[in-house]
Order: sequence, then structure tokens, then C-alpha cells
Amino acid sequence: MGIKPSYIKNLGEELLVKHRDRFSGDFEENKHAVAEVAVIDSKGVRNRVAGYISRKINTRKR
Repeated sequence: MGIKPSYIKNLGEELLVKHRDRFSGDFEENKHAVAEVAVIDSKGVRNRVAGYISRKINTRKR
């Protein structure tokens, strides 16, 4: 998808530090977890944060 903006990365990293056990490598689960944990009005931003977290977790598994 290209380079992610810093606000997506910062929010994703912060959520991973605070709520590591709530996230997995599955994008759909992460979408719901981000909606429960953080107050994000924009669906697009929520999905991008969930995608960043999913990708981060999946690359750590390799």
C-alpha cells in the first residue's frame, strides 16, 4: 500500500503496547478490537490502523 502516515504508525504502536493481547494476525478481528479499544470516528483510519497492526504482528511471526 505504500508508506503509512506517522499518525497511523504512532497509534498502531501505542495500541500494541497497551493492548497486545487483544490483537492477532487477522485483520477482521483487529478491526473490531481497534473499534472497542480506541475512539476513532473515521472507518478508513480504523481500518488502516487495524491493517498496520495485522501486518506488524504477521511480520514478527516470520
